[in-house]
Amino acid sequence: MKFLVTGANGQLGKDVISELKQRGIEAVGIDVDILDITDENAVLDFFGEVKPDVVVHCAAWTAVDAAEEEENKQKVYNVNVKGTEYISHACAELDAKLVYISTDYVFDGKGTDAWQPDDKCNPLNFYGKTKYQGELAVQKYLSAYFIVRIAWVYGKNGTNFVKTMLKIGKKRNTITVVDDQIGTPTYTFDLARLLVDMSLTDKYGKYHVTNEGNFISWYDFAKEIFSIANDMGYDYSSQRLAVLPVSSSAYPVKAKRPANSRLDKNKLIEQGFKPLPEWKDALKRFIHSLDLQKDI
Repeated sequence: MKFLVTGANGQLGKDVISELKQRGIEAVGIDVDILDITDENAVLDFFGEVKPDVVVHCAAWTAVDAAEEEENKQKVYNVNVKGTEYISHACAELDAKLVYISTDYVFDGKGTDAWQPDDKCNPLNFYGKTKYQGELAVQKYLSAYFIVRIAWVYGKNGTNFVKTMLKIGKKRNTITVVDDQIGTPTYTFDLARLLVDMSLTDKYGKYHVTNEGNFISWYDFAKEIFSIANDMGYDYSSQRLAVLPVSSSAYPVKAKRPANSRLDKNKLIEQGFKPLPEWKDALKRFIHSLDLQKDI
């Protein structure tokens, strides 16, 4: 069996490649330096040469605020929508499985109930709209697919909230973090294992995947990050560093974020998949894997 992983230089793509290699599964990783996924003919030709059995489509424009800028919108659309359409078309031609990575941003964030995989999508920002359109492209070309929505993603490769908090926490004595956006984080190391497990089955459909555990705010997440790092011997103590909650209205950004990013993950258990470990466990393992003197 041969896997093709798009966005292989990103934090999730790298972990998926690593998981496949660890299992002895043939993996071809591509990024923009190898294939322009917005070029339909190039995609069809490349897939025809490689002939993958499974495609894990991690490539995306993920700079959410930059996606709101008019000069970027066509690029964002080309990558997230047209690129996904071309990849879906290529998978259909080869009868290859497709795992499409989507996001909690396809929802409008209203209410407090956890979103179900089949709930109505209503994105608040341009990035979310293009990811939802990507989902529709997958469903247009394929009758059997995996659409996997994730949230609050972090991993060892690339920038993310955890690394950012640890970095600015070194330099500041006070940090403000929003406390009215609720969800759960996703550690790419854990996610990669589940994506490979899933792709080796025929249990197709839409899934929600994050680490398990109680729902939290970004403020709660930041507090736990600093607590773990402080327990490791780094000076992130509450005596030196004050972490203060603020509302989203006090932290203006170009792209509106959903207040409710709670994702219901019961379908994983129903389909016999092993859920991801609890988010506190995942976060501790991640921070312990870092050298906070060099990596941050």
